[in-house]
Amino acid sequence: MANLQDLLLVNHKNENGYVIVACLMVLMLVTIIGVMSIRTSNSDLDVSTNHHIFSRAFYAAEAARAFVRYNPDLYGSGHITSGTTVGFPDAAVPTITRPIIAGEQEAFRGTVEYLNSSVVPRGSGFQAGKFRAHNYRMICEGHGPRNSITQIEAGFYRIGF
Repeated sequence: MANLQDLLLVNHKNENGYVIVACLMVLMLVTIIGVMSIRTSNSDLDVSTNHHIFSRAFYAAEAARAFVRYNPDLYGSGHITSGTTVGFPDAAVPTITRPIIAGEQEAFRGTVEYLNSSVVPRGSGFQAGKFRAHNYRMICEGHGPRNSITQIEAGFYRIGF
């Protein structure tokens, strides 16, 4: 019977804790990977948010360009003195705003400056001696959420006498 008892007893002398150390190492590695993935996700979210905010400001500036196109008073025959600048929208037309998030809006404003007149461009379909190209510069400023601002500068011309 002594032999049977010796067979049933488990020898605990060779257990030095290697499995626990290995499990802790694997757990630490998984934790590090998890923390790094969360930090990467937060960075991507910040980049995406900033892109969205400045895109809204850019679209507001683009809306200002469209505003100039559909308001010929800004570049019409009454505005052909070199160096003169007309701001928009003026007191009669308030700044166009649209709510984005509660308390935040996008808006635009800008200026149109008369530069000079020149010969009409080739291929415009107008007679060179009879018509002139009146050159203008517009600076459009778009305002978006979180005080973001985008500015677009563009040149254009109008055919006239």
